[in-house]
Amino acid sequence: MTPTPPRETNLSFTYSPNKIHQSLSLSTAPNNEKHITTPPKKEIFHEFDFFVVYTDGTVEVLRPPPAFVPPFELHIKDAEIITTTNDPRLTARLFLPKNPDNKKLPVVLYFHGSGFCSRSALSPEYTNHLADIANQSNVLAVSVEYSKFPARPPPACYEEAMASLDWIALHANGAGPEPWLNDYADLQRVFVAGNSAGGNITHYVVSKVGKTGPPNGINVEGAIMVHPFFGGLGEDRQWLYMCKDNKGPEDPRLKPAAEDLNTLGCRRVLVCVAETDPLRPAGENYFRDLKNSSWGGRVELELNKGIGHSDQVYKPYDENSRLVVPRIATFIKQQ
Repeated sequence: MTPTPPRETNLSFTYSPNKIHQSLSLSTAPNNEKHITTPPKKEIFHEFDFFVVYTDGTVEVLRPPPAFVPPFELHIKDAEIITTTNDPRLTARLFLPKNPDNKKLPVVLYFHGSGFCSRSALSPEYTNHLADIANQSNVLAVSVEYSKFPARPPPACYEEAMASLDWIALHANGAGPEPWLNDYADLQRVFVAGNSAGGNITHYVVSKVGKTGPPNGINVEGAIMVHPFFGGLGEDRQWLYMCKDNKGPEDPRLKPAAEDLNTLGCRRVLVCVAETDPLRPAGENYFRDLKNSSWGGRVELELNKGIGHSDQVYKPYDENSRLVVPRIATFIKQQ
């Protein structure tokens, strides 16, 4: 018998570090002897790699809850992204090099990974990773804490990504709401970057810029997609479930369309793929399709040998993982 679909208007969620588990509770019998009872097991409606949906409408995210750390050094700060509606409020974590010189710095607008449903730009891992990028690349990095499933599922993250670019453009005349962008940002050298799901969002941003042009006052010079998610394996099904306005397996946000590749709104692209990453073929296909398109820019493919998916974030001290950020820095510093 097919279970009744969950009532998503009552959607709630919990985090679990493991697969589905039962919780135990204590109750008191009439003779005052305590015994353990097991709550009724929930019925699964859908099960995915990153989360489980139950028939009662609850969602269990099968990843650790995101840890948050405050900015812990003088060259790191948080800022509120001002959008047209300001609902919800978006936070960005900003990073300067430890020793910025007096000249203006390129800007890296960054979107973190983890399946559109977990992790955080404010986590220790991504804070350390972006600080490393800012220092080695000599850039002002802006890492966006975008909305995630199930609280605000895709396409919210795509809309917020474009709103983040618009917010950066508010500083083109040096009188925007964020002093660091006014004082340090070279808005003629903006790079959009991200890993995993963030690589997918990065493509979306530069494809939209290619269609509509960049916001007034800025130039998107390049895009950096590290171990990007462009479909493949079982994660297509997961993305299609999360994104309710999807157009099916060929949705251009999931699998980039030829017409979008032909008109990317930047002149340079770096695609990094990890040697043992199951998503490697999709990244290599993206590189090949972009190279064979009529776009006219320059695309580079970097094979990160000896590492898996997003190891540069979660295993930053591994000898092979440590090679990823210097490659990003080299790409940014090219003219």
